[in-house]
Amino acid sequence: MSTSNYLKKISVWDADAARHILSRSLFGFTKDDVASALTKTLDDFVDNYLLKDLAEPAAPQYNGADWVTLPNNTTNQTNYTNWFRSMIYWWYNLMLTQGYSIREKMVLFLHNHFVSEYGTVQIPQFMYIQNKLLRQYAFGNFIELTKKVTIDPAMLIYLNGNVSTKTAPNENYARELQELFTIGIGNYTEDDIKQMAKALTGWTVDGTNLVSVFNSSRADTGSKTIYGKTGNYTYDTAVNLIFTEKIIPASEFLCRKLYKEFAYYEPNTDYVTQLAAVMRTNNFNLKPVLSTMLKSEYFHSVDIRGARIKPPVEFLLSALKQLGISYTNNDLPNYIRTTADSLQQSLFNPPDVRGWEGQRKWISTITYPNRNVYTDALVNGKTISSISYKMNVLAYSRSYPSSENAVQFVEDVTKQLIQFPLSQARKDSLLSTMLDGTVAGNWSTYSPGADTRLQKFFKALMRLPEFQLS
Repeated sequence: MSTSNYLKKISVWDADAARHILSRSLFGFTKDDVASALTKTLDDFVDNYLLKDLAEPAAPQYNGADWVTLPNNTTNQTNYTNWFRSMIYWWYNLMLTQGYSIREKMVLFLHNHFVSEYGTVQIPQFMYIQNKLLRQYAFGNFIELTKKVTIDPAMLIYLNGNVSTKTAPNENYARELQELFTIGIGNYTEDDIKQMAKALTGWTVDGTNLVSVFNSSRADTGSKTIYGKTGNYTYDTAVNLIFTEKIIPASEFLCRKLYKEFAYYEPNTDYVTQLAAVMRTNNFNLKPVLSTMLKSEYFHSVDIRGARIKPPVEFLLSALKQLGISYTNNDLPNYIRTTADSLQQSLFNPPDVRGWEGQRKWISTITYPNRNVYTDALVNGKTISSISYKMNVLAYSRSYPSSENAVQFVEDVTKQLIQFPLSQARKDSLLSTMLDGTVAGNWSTYSPGADTRLQKFFKALMRLPEFQLS
């Protein structure tokens, strides 16, 4: 494929293309979701569903009461662990019930881009405020988002902006703003960091009123020279400077991260360069960039489909949606939270300011067996507080028209649940597991013991390395 064709729109909108877009955009999908997507054109589905602007969700609650606006004080701090966990469960629920929208995937991407750690911030209200901000700009203008993150209370605390003054400017945020959030190493100097830090001084955090506050007496109001330009820069104009003086590296840096998140972990330089041009043309508005990427022929190529290892939260939640398992209280979400911790993805607590590295880092001799324990539990049944969460293997299997045809059933189920093309040997092995000694011609979901055979089949399927991919 020539470089001129990287952003060319895909010409075939079929079930394979729909499954690919759904797998990269949602936290799990069903056969009905694929069918629904195909009742629409590609343009309609991407622009009017996946990228549709949604209403802001209601804030999380604990025991039916609002906590996100309560001040940070010693009385409220005794509830912080419960409030924090309620926020995790709330976000899980949004991920599962978002409908046909890529919004929550984008919020998670931005959470892993503009990193803050609850372990450092320690105030759940501020983590909620930041999460709300990321959602507000999930499809919006990245320049404006960068400005708002710069003075966001959680970020001010996390990277010490709240203690930065004109007499002692703290360089932590100024460094990460350039290295990790906007332009990357090699596009700034140490002096740019020092001068940028001066421009960002003056901001503090009001914990009682849950806001950031500008204190002019703490701000450096003198001239600063950044990227060879001299002026009395403030946080607002300093951020603007990044996206004017460093517009090409900024656009390519962000598009490279989008590519790594939604396409493949090793970026295609030509694709990134062309996507970055789209970003610059649209003044760093994210929606047109996402639209272009999701529709592009290269995004749908065989090199990209089924080549991304599911992050733990996506792996855990997508299995629930795929297998038709629902919940009405926080027992199952709490189990998911602890399992996600064991798989090394704790929401609101990335490992450090660089965030989760992803892809191959998600799989180890510890995490892979833990993934298998989780999917086995969904098939066998996981009992929590006297409630059993279990896949109904017979009902699920009979939802396929091919359920009574063993060979075709294995073909259809693996195509739906696994994005990476399975070898015939893999499918033959799964078929043998499901038949469990009988012959294909005698297969029926109505035969005695069919449920046990199906349980073995689904456990074996979800233990496959290919099931870890999206």
